[in-house]
Amino acid sequence: MERVILAQSVAVEARNVVKEFGTGSAAMRALDDVSVSINEGEFFTLLGPSGCGKTTLLRLIAGFEMPSAGLILLGGKDITYLPPNKRPVNTVFQSYALFPHLTVAENIGFGLQMQGRPRAEVDATVQRMLTLVKLEALAVRKSSQLSGGQQQRVALARALAPAPKVLLLDEPLSALDLKLRKEMQIELKRLQLETGITFIFVTHDQEEALTMSDRVGVMSAGKLQQIGTPRDIYTKPVNRFVASFIGETNFLAATRDGDGYRLDCGIRVAAPPSQGTKVTLTVRPEQVRLVPANEPDVLPARITNLVYFGTDTHCHMALSDGTEVVARLQSQVSDDDGLQIGQPTGLRFTPGALQVLED
Repeated sequence: MERVILAQSVAVEARNVVKEFGTGSAAMRALDDVSVSINEGEFFTLLGPSGCGKTTLLRLIAGFEMPSAGLILLGGKDITYLPPNKRPVNTVFQSYALFPHLTVAENIGFGLQMQGRPRAEVDATVQRMLTLVKLEALAVRKSSQLSGGQQQRVALARALAPAPKVLLLDEPLSALDLKLRKEMQIELKRLQLETGITFIFVTHDQEEALTMSDRVGVMSAGKLQQIGTPRDIYTKPVNRFVASFIGETNFLAATRDGDGYRLDCGIRVAAPPSQGTKVTLTVRPEQVRLVPANEPDVLPARITNLVYFGTDTHCHMALSDGTEVVARLQSQVSDDDGLQIGQPTGLRFTPGALQVLED
């Protein structure tokens, strides 16, 4: 269930930010006129492939890079050129950067000690952070003796200890194995809910973005392509890049035909209205239904491949014009699900599942 953010005060804002590396003809534009507002208490994720600009934007917010143009604001105040140590922001990096010779408690309290906080305050904060990340029993263990997941918790506790207004997380789960990564996704969301701190999370992993975020900003080629809730990003992508990058989908070329669309294979289907004549329709595999080929008003196809994934089976099919369509079907207990390669079948789409991407 998606969490509703009640407080709409803006924590972080980027206004028309441009970042170029290099000069002259060799200049590379990493961010191209990016604007985004991130609310207080929000778990906001910047999602995109390598080189899209998401980490560059995070580094601008942290103060590790300066923009070529535009503004960075924190709580409405311009911090564009403020040094990193003057910003109420902390960062958790992909490499945890723990001190191997220090204990868990000493690592957590290190930043507070460097700020000259009183010993009693440091000790109380460290104890509170240990409880928050569930590492009380490991307080005196050296960080070099911890597992990857435990080290990640220490890095989070250290970053949260000074109570920053914003916590930046730069692909912090990428070094963990799949099972531990899923566990840490739950832990990160719990920590964000319990602390109420604004989290800005960077990842190229779509599942991480969809499962943890209140909102997601999808980036490509230095631009924000779409900002929305995980459900909106997944079910209502604004362009082909977002549709293809978030999960799996089918693309069907079509031409507007009255109040509907005619696919290249000749079959007419219903979809939301658009201004374009030549469009691409997109539908997620789980919204494709297989029905008997002899049923009326179905999209005829032929099964070309069946791929078993355990919880579900991906059924690959070809329409009469060769267009490939994939359906995601829940796997059956029996080995025999009645489907065979080469078998003719009919397709239907869940009502409202077809979305229009204008070419």
